[in-house]
Amino acid sequence: MKEKGIFITFEGCEGCGKTTQINLLSEYFQKAGRSVVVTREPGGTAIGEMVRHLLIESTNADNMFPETELLLFAASRAQLVREVIFPSLKEGKIILCDRFLDSTTVYQGVARRLASEPVRAINTFAVGEWMPDLTIVIDISADESLLRVQRRKTGKLDRMEKESIDFYRKVREGYLCLAQQFPERFVLVDGLLEVKELSRQIWKIASARFLLK
Repeated sequence: MKEKGIFITFEGCEGCGKTTQINLLSEYFQKAGRSVVVTREPGGTAIGEMVRHLLIESTNADNMFPETELLLFAASRAQLVREVIFPSLKEGKIILCDRFLDSTTVYQGVARRLASEPVRAINTFAVGEWMPDLTIVIDISADESLLRVQRRKTGKLDRMEKESIDFYRKVREGYLCLAQQFPERFVLVDGLLEVKELSRQIWKIASARFLLK
């Protein structure tokens, strides 16, 4: 009998350590005998990576309006869901995604102050019925987020990393609000923990929910 696919997303402020923890969780699942797909947003497909370049890295995008940003993120997400996420879930795989629709709710909706209803409608249109089974928010303060970004970058900061401390604070507040509103899907973890200890906590959360029933 084919195992059910599982869709787990990771969210958090810039520099919170999502990529590291996704890779460690992938190793845990693989040791447990599960097939894992690691992907990211924006990106994860050829089309999505082109959109990512425009959104995050392009020097021509500094004057991008929030509405444009919202729609580009949604376009990348729509492609990822249909090309990667849905087929992989049908095959019983574990999907670990670095950001998903909650990033749009927080970054464009809360921090960019776009109206919540259009953001929700566009998110729904892009993802259809494919919502995460679990969303792990790695929580760090806005000050810690900015400090980590400054420490790790030796070259030019991308568009999101160049934002103000006030923007970072709004992002964190947005995630905390979502975690409070939807406790059945969101789990908040402490991003200040040592990397291995945090990875053990995340594995404990994921295995308890999906593997040990």
